[in-house]
Amino acid sequence: MESLIQRYDRLSEREQRIVRLGAVGAALLLVLAILLPLQRHVSAVQQRVEQKRDDLVWLRSMAPQLSGLANSGPPPLTESLVVVIDRTARQTGLQKALVGSQPSGDGGLSVRLEQTSFDGLVSWLSQLRQSYGVRVESATVEAGNAAGLVNASLVLRAH
Repeated sequence: MESLIQRYDRLSEREQRIVRLGAVGAALLLVLAILLPLQRHVSAVQQRVEQKRDDLVWLRSMAPQLSGLANSGPPPLTESLVVVIDRTARQTGLQKALVGSQPSGDGGLSVRLEQTSFDGLVSWLSQLRQSYGVRVESATVEAGNAAGLVNASLVLRAH
């Protein structure tokens, strides 16, 4: 360090002024290159934190409604699963495809559909799940004789 000071002292007045200006320029460059981008990054992070706080406030205000939805499901079946399956199959146009059903274990129902529309089958199963709480315990689906038609063996169980 002392050698740098001695070298500086040996410089002419004009050269010393150039070195001082260079040091000030280097300091400014350091500030511009490091501190300003850092400050921009901090500002962006602060905005994200504020957005997350707003989201949290909104979620907390929605919590009672969301918990109400979680607790509300389809009501328990008041009629036999066989009756629900038969009635909904007729309502959705699957009555011709429904070739058989028989009880399966504790509260389950084994159902066989042949040459039925795959889309219609999925829609029917969705309706059973949403409206009656009937879930598919197991399923075997095979291609039918034409495009879009399937044969399906299902085991359905009430919630």
